Amino acid sequence: MAKAQKTQKASAQRIEVSGIERLRLRVANMINHPIAQERKTVTIHRLDTDGDREWEEVMGALAEVDDIEITFNDEDESVTLSWEAPADDDPRAEMHDEFEALEEEAPF
Repeated sequence: MAKAQKTQKASAQRIEVSGIERLRLRVANMINHPIAQERKTVTIHRLDTDGDREWEEVMGALAEVDDIEITFNDEDESVTLSWEAPADDDPRAEMHDEFEALEEEAPF
């Protein structure tokens, strides 16, 4: 009985995520995946649950990023993103190195 009450409380505390937030999270997770980071490319497939407005907004935001090349695949409505690693003298590369050092120092 106590387990059922805990389950009910947990489901009552769920936060509903909008379609745009769900799509942004999915795209961010795909871009940040270790394999995508290693290959410097990722293909994002449009799902049936991705609305036109949400899809256009996220693709528009990606199109504004200077270092990302976007290829729209008409046959399956997917989008392929590719990028280059920042040069060693690029400030973003230095920030990335500092971030990796912080990750290595984490005690957990």
